Amino acid sequence: MNIPFRFLGLFLLAALAIFSCGETEDPKPIIFAVSTNAVQFEAGSQIISITSNSIWTIEAASSWLEVTPTSGTGNSQITLKASSTTLSEVREASVKLSSEAKVELISVKQDAKAPSLPSYYIPSHATGMRDISNLELAKEMGIGWNLGNSLEAIGGETAWGNPKTTKELIGVIKSAGFNSVRIPVAWSKFTHAETFEIDPAWMARVQEVVDYVVDDDMYVVMNIHWDEGWMQPTFAKQNYVNDRLEKMWIQIALNFRDYDDHLLFAGTNEVMVDGDYSTPKPEYYQAQNSFNQTFVDAVRSTGGRNTYRNLVVQTFNTNIDHGVNFFIMPTDDTERRLMVEVHYYDPYEFSLKEDEVITQWGEHATDPSKTASWGGESYADGQFQQVKTKFVDNGIPVLLGEYAATDKKAEDNDTYRKYYLKHLSKSAKEHGLVPFYWDNGFGGDYGSALFNRSSGVQLYPDLIEAIISAGQ
Repeated sequence: MNIPFRFLGLFLLAALAIFSCGETEDPKPIIFAVSTNAVQFEAGSQIISITSNSIWTIEAASSWLEVTPTSGTGNSQITLKASSTTLSEVREASVKLSSEAKVELISVKQDAKAPSLPSYYIPSHATGMRDISNLELAKEMGIGWNLGNSLEAIGGETAWGNPKTTKELIGVIKSAGFNSVRIPVAWSKFTHAETFEIDPAWMARVQEVVDYVVDDDMYVVMNIHWDEGWMQPTFAKQNYVNDRLEKMWIQIALNFRDYDDHLLFAGTNEVMVDGDYSTPKPEYYQAQNSFNQTFVDAVRSTGGRNTYRNLVVQTFNTNIDHGVNFFIMPTDDTERRLMVEVHYYDPYEFSLKEDEVITQWGEHATDPSKTASWGGESYADGQFQQVKTKFVDNGIPVLLGEYAATDKKAEDNDTYRKYYLKHLSKSAKEHGLVPFYWDNGFGGDYGSALFNRSSGVQLYPDLIEAIISAGQ
């Protein structure tokens, strides 16, 4: 085809236009970036900037983390909001941001809640506290003795017939071979009944008796004892008891905070529903387990040496079987500083019942009519083995806080009392328990005293020797 020269320019322009219409423009690059890929904060909210020229969406894989907005287009800001936490550990979540061609992940960490320290707290310190475990300290406690029916007497120290405790009496206990003293205390002597403020004069008297023992280089286990039975383990009373228990133990712990590890606190005593010695309902032992936790938390909240003090918690009604079946060990931020307490008065017919029927015990008994049909040596050994397996073998010392055989004044009773106490003391020690004999200060019929509280004279030297020899 011949194209005149004058039309050649127009032809080339048309061809170029046709060629250009067939080309595709280069796509715009997708921009998508976040201001940070890691966020850490305790509470409140954090803002993250998004730089984008496209549509984006957000997914947050956590119920405690709120993200707004969850989608958008172009440049924007998103807000990360964490719900409040009471956790003592950091919790983590991830946030996924997706655009048309790119994904960004944001790691979110929420700091543990900073502890709110009470005004009475002082920094923890172990000055004067030896760096030994609870098991090691328990071994040093040796054989223990109870200052029974004195400081726990409702109405005052002498209200149940015993004289005021003296330093001389404690010296006699030490000389006899005991290395620990359990001091039951009724603390409900208040200057203000609604705030449970303990009478300063009573606090000072208890401290005076504690000092008698500590000054003799002996161990003290000091508790809140029966105290008219206000510590009822029911759901109806649970909040009241925990509140009162906390307020009382904070006061006690603050007063004795500067004592070294020769002083142990025991939170409760024989917690049970009045008159009900049967297997506890779940309500009962759940409430009682909460009392143990309240006690531990209250003491630890005071700081200082109390951070490292050995604390004693009890099984339900201090019963061995209930302890094996229903006891839950309280949580404690301080490691290896908790002990468990049980009591033993089996068989009841021999050890406590006030009559002259069952006066013999054990394999040497000569009269079946004077011997209980249960609770002999193998039974006692089996009970202590249960405790050893459940607690001692798992690093938790056990105090046998009370055991005794009352004096029935039968002609042959003392022989069997001696054998009973020797066997129990020896078996307890062999199974890793720390035994504390229950001395109520009364040496008459159905009493369990070993010493005359006024003179310090040993009322039953053979029984004392039987108990002490078990720890040698």
